[in-house]
Amino acid sequence: MAPVEAFEPPYYVAVFTTVRTQEQDGYRETNARMEDLVKDIPGYLGIDHAQTPGGLGITVGYFRDADALTQWRSNEEHRAAQQRGRAEWYQSYTLHVAKVERSHGFTRA
Repeated sequence: MAPVEAFEPPYYVAVFTTVRTQEQDGYRETNARMEDLVKDIPGYLGIDHAQTPGGLGITVGYFRDADALTQWRSNEEHRAAQQRGRAEWYQSYTLHVAKVERSHGFTRA
């Protein structure tokens, strides 16, 4: 397991932070489908996930440009999953979109 690599800026990130409900029927399958679907977006760079034992989830999607992010946001299957998330899976969420101006990384040899 490793975080998504640092890319040459500028690029965009979508930071999706969630607290889920007890009702999770179909969530895992839909999440896997969304991860497969986003890979087809030209300009998609990768995704990182983290989940705390207390239930806070963070997903960070990386996109080369604003057009790639807009294409993902506009995808009909993704929009349907968003609606189901609000109706069933999420107690609360926030979405932050930012343009990355600096990026670097480190990997121990």
